[in-house]
Amino acid sequence: MTDRTTAGPLQLHRPPPFLHRLRHHSLNSTQLMGIMTLLISGAILLLLTGVTITVSLVGLIFCTPVIILTSPIWVPIGTLLFVVVAGFLLVCGSGVATVAAVAWLYKYFRGLHPVGSDRVDYARSRIVDTASHMKDYAREYGGYLQSKVKDAAPGA
Repeated sequence: MTDRTTAGPLQLHRPPPFLHRLRHHSLNSTQLMGIMTLLISGAILLLLTGVTITVSLVGLIFCTPVIILTSPIWVPIGTLLFVVVAGFLLVCGSGVATVAAVAWLYKYFRGLHPVGSDRVDYARSRIVDTASHMKDYAREYGGYLQSKVKDAAPGA
């Protein structure tokens, strides 16, 4: 017969290593409640999402014939509504931008240094410097051209 080593009644049962690691990394009650809360709320939200999508599709299926039959009315109304709303928003946006620009200019000319005034001052100084350089260059180059004209036409 075969040799079997049978464990005696006093030999302790040793759990496999993965169970020992699992027991070592087990969750405490707070972590377990957090995971359970996450799973339950996630399942409820998933269920509500499914119900919402299903109801939306069923409603679309039943309302599509009515929408198609009344589309000659809805398209012009929708277009008119879009144009009116877009025009209103354009006018309001332009008004707000104008008020903001006038307020900024008022502060700037009063010397209150609004945000960005340093950039405007820098740009203005660069424009003035460039204009003075161009004026000097035009004087030099204009004098050069006048001397060339006199050389080309001495009597002129």
